[in-house]
Amino acid sequence: MSIPRVSSNGSSSSSGWKYEVFLSFRGEDTRKGFTGHLYTALTCKGINVFRDDKELEIGKPLSLELLDAIEKSRISIVVLSKNYASSSWCLDELIKIVECKSRLGQMVIPVFYDVDPAVEREQRGNFEEALTKQEEAFRDNIEKVETWRKALIEVINLPGWELKDRYESELIEDVVKEVRRKSNVSGSRLMNLKKVLVGGVSSCLEQLWMQAEIQRPRVQWRQSAIAPTLIPLLFFLSFL
Repeated sequence: MSIPRVSSNGSSSSSGWKYEVFLSFRGEDTRKGFTGHLYTALTCKGINVFRDDKELEIGKPLSLELLDAIEKSRISIVVLSKNYASSSWCLDELIKIVECKSRLGQMVIPVFYDVDPAVEREQRGNFEEALTKQEEAFRDNIEKVETWRKALIEVINLPGWELKDRYESELIEDVVKEVRRKSNVSGSRLMNLKKVLVGGVSSCLEQLWMQAEIQRPRVQWRQSAIAPTLIPLLFFLSFL
């Protein structure tokens, strides 16, 4: 079983997510370099990050723990390095990430590390070469390879960041800023929703109180009928 690394700084529980960021990457390409430095930069800013710390043995499926971590992350950062598509494990992660993007509204940030996004989007670069080899390895399950290809195409066509000829530190700084911006926007929307809901409940309670004052003889049965309907809403608001 893989060993997760979760930063101790920050928390996403108040917004309904367990982690702010899930890092998807090919370990042999970037674990001890770019991804390691990105993880450190994110955690230093108080961002709660899930990073799987060990390569899965070839042929083994993703653990339930890893799938759960993807589903409970607000943002997935996919570090698309040269050998990313050579790993069936990375491709399985990508399928789950795309699913969460569609079903849960998870935000996805692709980072093109030493690969040309323009070439990869035309399906004539490292990824297509790797998928062709995957077709040979999974000749009895070509549908699986096509599912990987569709997920990969969807992610590489998203707006993202490219290393090009820049220093890695500059790219990391840009990615961290992007994560903080997306987190702040999402958080402010949640706070606005909370204000609207709380304001609506307060207004409702005020009207009920005024009505009870006007019709005092009937206040007892009105309270018993209305109060239970407010309890679930107030319980929900306590978690926002």
